[in-house]
Amino acid sequence: MRENSVRSGSPVFHHAVVTGGAGFLGSHLCDELLAAGTDVTCLDNFLTSSPDNVAHLRSRPGFRLIKCDVTDYVHVPGPVDLVLHFASPASPADYLRLPIETMKVGSIGTLHALGLAKEKGARFLLASTSETYGDPQVHPQPETYWGHVNPVGPRGVYDEAKRFAEALTMAYRTTHEVDTAIVRIFNTYGPRMRLDDGRAIPTFVQQALDGAPVTVAGDGSQTRSVCFVDDTVRGIIAVAASQLPGPVNVGSPDEMTVLELAQHVVAATGSGSRIDFVPRPVDDPMVRRPDTALIERELGWRPLVTWQDGLNRTIEALAAARSV
Repeated sequence: MRENSVRSGSPVFHHAVVTGGAGFLGSHLCDELLAAGTDVTCLDNFLTSSPDNVAHLRSRPGFRLIKCDVTDYVHVPGPVDLVLHFASPASPADYLRLPIETMKVGSIGTLHALGLAKEKGARFLLASTSETYGDPQVHPQPETYWGHVNPVGPRGVYDEAKRFAEALTMAYRTTHEVDTAIVRIFNTYGPRMRLDDGRAIPTFVQQALDGAPVTVAGDGSQTRSVCFVDDTVRGIIAVAASQLPGPVNVGSPDEMTVLELAQHVVAATGSGSRIDFVPRPVDDPMVRRPDTALIERELGWRPLVTWQDGLNRTIEALAAARSV
């Protein structure tokens, strides 16, 4: 078994390519890999991300940022031993605004990223999502659950793009013997989230800091499990450094209602905001919590950052971003 954090010793990988590396999650992944001594090539077209997320890395030895749309031809010179495919709109606001681009990056983009891994003889890791489970009828969701997805609903462009990407990843594993892995990432939060990305935590934080009503969908009884970005990245790298093919759930097993989440944000910001209820989006999942037995058993991974600590750090970062 490989180490579950590449910081714990000599780097497992020498050169990693991160598609979507200037995004929220991808930029934190670049941070962690570089801290371990792994050279990183970050590919991003900045459609839903920003070069500002990796600006602090531009002068670091071993880091290279290339503006690149992975649905076009992808070429990276020299040896590569890890390809992490994170390019995709990830928030409902983004993929509802960019449905075709979302489908293309999940299909053509995954094809090109897998082709790069095949060419280089590299390990490939697909960033899949808890959205592959749809509005689940099994709770919590184990990796063996096939999901309950509406393929023609508004969320289908993201859900089915990721489900296709998983199938394509497995096809490359069985047909071309590419060393692949799939991680299904559950709700993640932390610094560098966009205030306007439409996801619950940054939306609630912005509303609370403005003193505006905090808008909760439905009656707020739907549940989510949220994991701080540092823990999510640590889990992703643990899977990359292992021999697990996946899929592997990466997320917090601690569950709360959306109403509770909003109440925590209001309290943590010291806001006087009231909570208003708005209609739930179409196909909004009623429950969402990962069964993390696999990653705990095989890699000894579990979240370490408490919800209160992670929320305070996120609020501080988002408040600072508002003032820039």
